[in-house]
Amino acid sequence: MVSELNIVKLENESNELNELVALMTNNNWEYHPDPKPSVEQIVKAYHKGWYQEDRETFWIEIDNRKIGLIIIHDIIDTIPSFDIRLDNSVRGRGVGTKVVNWITNYIFGLPDKKIRIEAYTRSDNIAMRKTFNKCGFVKEGYLRNAWENNDGSISDSICYAFIRSDWENKEITPIRLNDLPF
Repeated sequence: MVSELNIVKLENESNELNELVALMTNNNWEYHPDPKPSVEQIVKAYHKGWYQEDRETFWIEIDNRKIGLIIIHDIIDTIPSFDIRLDNSVRGRGVGTKVVNWITNYIFGLPDKKIRIEAYTRSDNIAMRKTFNKCGFVKEGYLRNAWENNDGSISDSICYAFIRSDWENKEITPIRLNDLPF
């Protein structure tokens, strides 16, 4: 069982940069384009405002320990997407499910009435695919050769989404992907 999560907005303070560097460099991000970002990459992105510009970034904490990061992209758009980074030590313990549920409620609870939330993952990221399904996201597409990795390799990607009306009505409406043969 997972302890109570605390989600705290990244405030762009100097001490946070050190914690961000530690999280990002002390873990392997196997299913992200760059599985081992360098200190220099993280510091440069941080100072350029990458974690704030058209994004909202949050720390995930358990017992006052930062164990992950949520990055909500396109937050000013009506259809945001997100990225989750979890410390190796908490993966496979239900944290991802709690975090995705928090993200869904946070985004749909915003006053500007977001239409839908999109989420993408590599097709081989089985844990994330199971998490999306468990949290009510609907698999809407299989995208061949759509995930470019920094090492030059290319992976397939899966697109998931959660729509506002499903969230409001606590239901999952089926997609009509194959209603026509073309």
